[in-house]
Amino acid sequence: MARAQGRGGGSARRHGLQWRMARLYALAFFALGLVLLAIPDAALVSLRSTRHPGTPGPVQVLVGGQHTADVHLLLTGSAVAVALLVPASLLLGWAVAGRVLGPLRAITATARELSATALGRRVALVDAGDEIGELGATLDALFARLEASFEAHRRFVANASHELRTPLAGQKAVLQVALGDPAADLPSLRAACEEAIRLDDREDRLIGALLTLATSDRGVEVWQDVDLAGVVGRVAGSLRGEAERRGLAMEVHLEPAVVRGDGRLVEVLATNVVDNAVRHNVIGGRVEVSVGRDGGKVVLAVRNTGAVIPAGDVEGLFEAFRRGGGARQTAADGHGLGLAIARAVATAHGAQVEATARPAGGLVLVVRFPLAGDGARAARADAPAS
Repeated sequence: MARAQGRGGGSARRHGLQWRMARLYALAFFALGLVLLAIPDAALVSLRSTRHPGTPGPVQVLVGGQHTADVHLLLTGSAVAVALLVPASLLLGWAVAGRVLGPLRAITATARELSATALGRRVALVDAGDEIGELGATLDALFARLEASFEAHRRFVANASHELRTPLAGQKAVLQVALGDPAADLPSLRAACEEAIRLDDREDRLIGALLTLATSDRGVEVWQDVDLAGVVGRVAGSLRGEAERRGLAMEVHLEPAVVRGDGRLVEVLATNVVDNAVRHNVIGGRVEVSVGRDGGKVVLAVRNTGAVIPAGDVEGLFEAFRRGGGARQTAADGHGLGLAIARAVATAHGAQVEATARPAGGLVLVVRFPLAGDGARAARADAPAS
């Protein structure tokens, strides 16, 4: 009994709007019927008020007698017709409302069936030329973005798990070999400990990068003036030695420029984009770093030589644990979080990141910051509603 009542209650809820629309249609029809009934009666009253006093003539008798009878007959027939057509209009309104609400029910059913593991469903309304069709198309686009986001999240978790597991497995293997060697002496044990520490440092850097990525995704909490030229100058200076060790020529061109944001995160962004240009380069290559203004924006540009990157692989560079060609990063290449963190920091500051592959090899990466007074407003405008 309870289950039947539940089904009945659910059916009533599902058809509540359809029933209200049907009643509205019937009420509108009944109101129009009353208006139509009132018109002949108003005409008769008007006719009587215009009759002249005196002895009634044949025309007046015809108008006053026969016309009155005809009007009364018309009123009676119309009233009966309205009484009969009100239920018919209710049924017709029910059918029309059901036809109108059908796409909305399809949208509701699709949304109800979606889950984190089944995001492939789409509304796919056939008639997308009205407001309901536009709503369906908008929801389909939203579902597609959610599916892509969940897929990226699953890929990120899988790659992060692999990256975290690798140094742990390495540490375990190094220690097991050292402990299992009966002839192990102090130098070999020291070497094993040093290798374990090196693997631990790699894991610590990865965890720090993941925490930075999570922090930058939360946005900027305290806004302050940041000397972008000064930050980039310090970063370039700290990486110049590494560039020279790799046989790279580094050029730095800085113009005074101030942006609004978190100074620590801005420095992380600058470090990651310049380090990426140094790391992914060729022997005898170049790295050019510049800060300036362009069209009301503060621009950080980094150009580097390197391997040829297909244009279709550029966007994949900003995915965590990815590199050109879509391959996952190896330990020698780093953790593959640098540009992902850079984009997250830029988004938190209302900035845009553009990357272009150079035909001769390498990459041009441009970060466009709003002016100092516009950064916080731009970031708040881009932030999702909570």
